[in-house]
Amino acid sequence: MKLKNIWRITLVLMILATSLPAISSNITSDPTKSSPAKNTELRTQQLMQRLEEIKASDKSELTRLEKKNLRKEVKEIKKEMAANKGGIYLSIGAVIIIILLLILLL
Repeated sequence: MKLKNIWRITLVLMILATSLPAISSNITSDPTKSSPAKNTELRTQQLMQRLEEIKASDKSELTRLEKKNLRKEVKEIKKEMAANKGGIYLSIGAVIIIILLLILLL
């Protein structure tokens, strides 16, 4: 095969890989169903409210074990909030492929 044909096939495959998931997604306009983004936003607000409650509480009257439990709860809340933020995650294989493509193209 010629190099020109390989590039065309690669380009077509990349376009299909990005467009097919958008076409196959199920679009519904049912207002009774809550979106996942709304649920995470509500959960984030609840977690922030709980953090404010913990911060405003009087910790001088708590026992050592209760303070330790509060610290653990705060750590878990922060971990959950960090997980809810989302983001773009790339696997190692995807990064290698991107780097190889960039090297070949440039």
